[in-house]
Amino acid sequence: MAVYAKYVLPRIIDLAMKNKETARLRAAWIPRAYGEVLEIGIGSGLNLPFYPMEVRRVCGVDPSAELQAMARRRVKELRFRVDFLRQSAEDPLPVEDGSIDTVVITWTLCSIPDPSKALCQIQRVLKPTGRVIFLEHGRASDPRIMAWQDRLTPVWRRIGGGCHLNRKIDDLLSGAGFQFRELKTEYLPGPRALAYTYQGIAELLMHGQAKPGSMS
Repeated sequence: MAVYAKYVLPRIIDLAMKNKETARLRAAWIPRAYGEVLEIGIGSGLNLPFYPMEVRRVCGVDPSAELQAMARRRVKELRFRVDFLRQSAEDPLPVEDGSIDTVVITWTLCSIPDPSKALCQIQRVLKPTGRVIFLEHGRASDPRIMAWQDRLTPVWRRIGGGCHLNRKIDDLLSGAGFQFRELKTEYLPGPRALAYTYQGIAELLMHGQAKPGSMS
């Protein structure tokens, strides 16, 4: 499994996330980023071509050296600076409190072992007026699909790098102190247990007040 996780899985992830539907969603949402950007789970860098002129720098977090190597090859023709942090998003980020304009999370919260810790770090670094752009798959609204997601998740986690099919993304975000400026859910084409998708923009619930998890 170690060889699979290190060498095979990153290439499967890169290939799987290049499909037409994920590209459509990236094109719809990633251009709404601006300023200083923190991308959680930058992976192989598939979001990078979609960032707009308003982005000054992207700091990409990912624990996979293999995926980051793919992302570095996509940086060469970009006009903005891209820095990489090879670590889990759950661990303390070497980023100043309240310094980030936009956090981007795409198909990542499903596989972070403890997403609440990662969201706490996001709260800490996000400016009070900042935004979180998210594209995630997760728990469906149909009870029949939900039941299949619960059955499949233990096996899927083993072959999918820890990916959970049944995490309710809106509850994770709202439970961590975010409110939704926009939220849309839909099934993408494909097996429904894998295809229920959350997309939108969230912001800190308490503008101008101390943020939970602050290190100050």
